[in-house]
Amino acid sequence: MSGDILIAPSILAADFARLGEEVAAIDAAGADWIHCDVMDGHFVPNISFGADVIKAIRPMTNKVFDVHLMIAPTDAYLEAFAKAGADLITVHAEAGPHLDRSLQAIRSLGRKAGVSLCPSTPEATIEYVLDRIDLVLVMTVNPGFGGQSFIGSQIEKIERIRTMIGERPIRLEVDGGVTRDNAAAVAAAGADTLVAGSAVFRGRGAAEYAANIAAIRAAAEAGRVPHLQNSSAQRMRVSDGGLSPVGYRRPSAPWRHLEL
Repeated sequence: MSGDILIAPSILAADFARLGEEVAAIDAAGADWIHCDVMDGHFVPNISFGADVIKAIRPMTNKVFDVHLMIAPTDAYLEAFAKAGADLITVHAEAGPHLDRSLQAIRSLGRKAGVSLCPSTPEATIEYVLDRIDLVLVMTVNPGFGGQSFIGSQIEKIERIRTMIGERPIRLEVDGGVTRDNAAAVAAAGADTLVAGSAVFRGRGAAEYAANIAAIRAAAEAGRVPHLQNSSAQRMRVSDGGLSPVGYRRPSAPWRHLEL
């Protein structure tokens, strides 16, 4: 598993009339990343904001800008988001026919690359691009709107993707309906990066946001303990028969460790 639990508040739930202030507030409140949900009204049934808004709020924080593109097509817009200040750009596996090409394009722009899966998309979709990505994002709601309820069936998918990742330096992110009440289950399944919108932006200002972030983080850390214990036990059981430490049969390509 990757490093510490990261909390990435989604600014989709922020007060857009005070967006710059809201970004500064969640920075002060302990957010690890800033999650930017970009929607086009075509791939998903809503329009949020684009590269110009990301460029405008970029000076408000030095935290990682985790830009989630819920748009189709994607490739024509990747450079604009990279120039706007995105540190990590995630595209949907469902958004175009050439996922491998899109991921290569992101890397060529000097940005880290992620791939997202809608709830109905099987994890096998990413099997042959695992060595091109820095992050997998599992949608636990149908993308398009904030404030939806968590889809519990995705827990099993998170577990399977964690097994697929093995020892690769890939973060496993979950987005959709994440709260302090389900953060433990999400982390126990193997997620290490939690996106939360409404659950963070309850209240007003950095102090209340900090309490919300701390509660989600504490729940996730508590849920993660048994997962780490189980992972250690599983590694001890693996023989030298060519399996990765978590039993996934596809060998990992050489990687330099990528820290996010």
